[in-house]
Amino acid sequence: MRVIIQRVKSSQVTVNGEIIGKIGRGLNLLVGIADTDTDRELDWMVRKCLELRLFPNEGEVGERWQKSVQEINGELLVVSQFTLYGDCRKGRRPSFDRSAAPQIAEELYNRFIAKLRLSGLRVETGKFGAMMQVSIENDGPVTLLLEQEALSS
Repeated sequence: MRVIIQRVKSSQVTVNGEIIGKIGRGLNLLVGIADTDTDRELDWMVRKCLELRLFPNEGEVGERWQKSVQEINGELLVVSQFTLYGDCRKGRRPSFDRSAAPQIAEELYNRFIAKLRLSGLRVETGKFGAMMQVSIENDGPVTLLLEQEALSS
């Protein structure tokens, strides 16, 4: 599982000219599901997204990494992004062999969202499989790649 996590002042996702998800201060999460992902990877990623200290204390200068999105009562915008598993090493067209099949990816994506919602934070989403336009006002900018490879049982 791969997530591009961005600290944002605001973010929104539009489908067919209609805003379907919009947040203020918080995290924009672009989510890629691999063909090997299970609930184990989802649980790890949920914890990381909710607990990473990516926000400053209000009013403090120079202290950028003090609070998590939970601690600031921030918001989350979650957008499916199968292209995070695009492999561009060969040829001129990316291969998406490591991306989960759409039916499996959608199920895991929805479970990921449900687990994030258990935090009590406001969670908005894109529309799985749709052509979306995502507007991001990145704060910092702060952008990180989180990756959790499936572990052998």
